[in-house]
Amino acid sequence: MVSATSSPPSKEVESEQKWVDNGKSRNAKWWYSTFHTVTAMIGAGVLSLPYAMAYLGWIPGTLMLLLSWSLTLNTMWQMIQLHECVPGTRFDRYVDLGKHAFGPKLGPWIVLPQQLIVQIGCNIVYMVIGGKCLKKFMEIACINCTQLKQSYWILIFGGIHFFLSQLPNFNSVASVSLAAAVMSLSYSTIAWVACLARGRVENVSYLYKETSTSDLIFRIFNALGQISFAFAGHAVALEIQATIPSTPEKPSKIPMWKGAIGAYVINAICYFPVALIGYWAFGRDVDDNVLMSLERPAWLIASANLMVFIHVVGSYQVYAMPVFDLIERMMIKRWNFPPGLPLRLVARSSFVAFTLFIGVTFPFFGDLLGFFGGFGFAPTSYFLPSIMWLIIKKPKRFSINWFINWAAIYIGVCIMLASTVGGFRNIIADSSTYSFYT
Repeated sequence: MVSATSSPPSKEVESEQKWVDNGKSRNAKWWYSTFHTVTAMIGAGVLSLPYAMAYLGWIPGTLMLLLSWSLTLNTMWQMIQLHECVPGTRFDRYVDLGKHAFGPKLGPWIVLPQQLIVQIGCNIVYMVIGGKCLKKFMEIACINCTQLKQSYWILIFGGIHFFLSQLPNFNSVASVSLAAAVMSLSYSTIAWVACLARGRVENVSYLYKETSTSDLIFRIFNALGQISFAFAGHAVALEIQATIPSTPEKPSKIPMWKGAIGAYVINAICYFPVALIGYWAFGRDVDDNVLMSLERPAWLIASANLMVFIHVVGSYQVYAMPVFDLIERMMIKRWNFPPGLPLRLVARSSFVAFTLFIGVTFPFFGDLLGFFGGFGFAPTSYFLPSIMWLIIKKPKRFSINWFINWAAIYIGVCIMLASTVGGFRNIIADSSTYSFYT
């Protein structure tokens, strides 16, 4: 059993709460949380799981997937429970909960950088994968068309978000998010079914890739980050829960947890078949995006790439909304910028332009997944919720709950350190042989 004792929220958190309440629409249903969480979690990362398996191997890779699924489901439950851990107060943003757990001065420095790394990192990666999949779709669908450089396709993907970013809040992108969630289930199914139908490639090998020992170690580290990237919904969990109404009789944690369970069931249906069957079919030679390893049937692969494109359009918006809120909040408070369309045009267009520039400049899909997965996703999904749970709920020392949280912290820290180093090193190594803006 855990103690429910907690300190009252600071005045700063209370004032932030009033600001959020004034601009927050709280009429979402429980299934909104399902497809928002699916859209946030299941994305580009699922397509790199066979590639991660190629560096980890059958047993370590499968165990890592199971461990990550279990640990992040537990930390998702903790986030949902902590949303209203103080009666009468809703911590609608990750940073608000961080202020309550670590204090108003230290909290933002601990939580906000990690959350921003996740959200901005996701949006950069989605720029890359959106452009790549649109390019692949057009190459298959229109063989005789003049082929554009990859950079142009990323620019086209980014151009779409200059328009979608003007939608005001989470509920306004509900239809886009629902379409994205449906697409994620569809293209994941296509990926593993196409791999199964194709069968194993000739002379398939499940041995570790032939490379130097040091390079293999860094690639293994990067693979851990790729798996971390695949469990990413925590960074926006509180913002999603904030859209659900809450009463003393039916607090928001009940429908939110119902939605989260649905999302994790869909997550398992997508992740495990893609990872295991994709690795079974191509072995150590699988591409960092398994769809790129598939060539037949052409119409099916083209459809899957189009579905990925549609999905990451929605995912980009789900991750960008909290960043938009933060930027607009800052501009209103510090520069007295009036709320409304001009504010959205300036703030949101600037952010889209920034992520677009980085995505065009560094289009290393697998390396970006590993780096951002370790540096941002491991803290926000694996161990920060457990640290805040220990501080706020204060479980009995050496109880099962206490041990689970400390295990999550140690595992998460190890993943963060290893995958950040591996991803950063691989970006440097790959950029040395890459022709930029081609």
